[in-house]
Amino acid sequence: MITYYKNNATGLTVAHGHTESIWVSAVNPTLSEKTYLLNELKLPEAFYNDIEDIDERPRIEFEDGWCLIIVRIPFKSDDLKLPYTTAPLGIIFNETTCVSLCFVENELIDDFITYSQRKNITVGDNFSLVFRLLLSSSIWFQKYLKQINLGIKYAESNLEKSVRNEDLQALFRMEKCLEYFITSLKGNELLFYRIKNLKSHKDTFDPDMVEDVEIEIKQAQDTTNIYSNILTGMMDAYASVISNNLNVVMKRLTSISIILMIPTLVASLYGMNVPNSLQESPYGFAIILSASLLLSVIGVVLFRKKNLF
Repeated sequence: MITYYKNNATGLTVAHGHTESIWVSAVNPTLSEKTYLLNELKLPEAFYNDIEDIDERPRIEFEDGWCLIIVRIPFKSDDLKLPYTTAPLGIIFNETTCVSLCFVENELIDDFITYSQRKNITVGDNFSLVFRLLLSSSIWFQKYLKQINLGIKYAESNLEKSVRNEDLQALFRMEKCLEYFITSLKGNELLFYRIKNLKSHKDTFDPDMVEDVEIEIKQAQDTTNIYSNILTGMMDAYASVISNNLNVVMKRLTSISIILMIPTLVASLYGMNVPNSLQESPYGFAIILSASLLLSVIGVVLFRKKNLF
């Protein structure tokens, strides 16, 4: 879908065409919209193809008067094995055209427009738009981190009751999400410093905006690292708990096997087809049974004293 935006007294609003817009937003474009972007707006096809790659890293590139800036943004996916992940958002612009391009449906663009209207924010130039999208991206990272943290707490509360594979897998999925977030935020940070230090434009940047972006990126990184470290420690702790539970079960099973071997051994000795002192006694069976039970009880008492039963 292609949407045109222009500056207004109340912030960014929808424009009726490219001629009166300052920014063209393309989200998951169709084949006809791709043709429009490449043929009408003259976007470099190499830039378009780079953004289409879901694994493309954040970077800035200049070619034939065009500038390409790729930012990683978070989004909520339909994949149950990876509920939160990231995708590239490309901003392609020259002196007359500015296009943002993303191949996944996301909440960032609509939220950014709503926020600009609520705060009466306008976009001065293309790099100002890039900084604001970077800022919005960092904020959405933090929003999704809160949801991930809630998922971790829910799985943890279930694991406190009983260790189930489903809850452990839920923690593993959250761990994968955090790893994607860490990698993307690191790339966004490097991109931010690259843009910030552009010699030809650094004097035109709004210092307050640059500072806000830097603070939000750092906060998103710190939060992600904290959650990741906590989750890693939690996974290690539950792995130790599972291993300890297994050792306890094996120890008890071994103790039970040894206790059961005592009457088996006695019965085997007195069941041999050789003379023994009780073969003529009418109380032989009761004596052997009593002796077996007595030895078993003694074994149980000794194991319990050693905490082996």
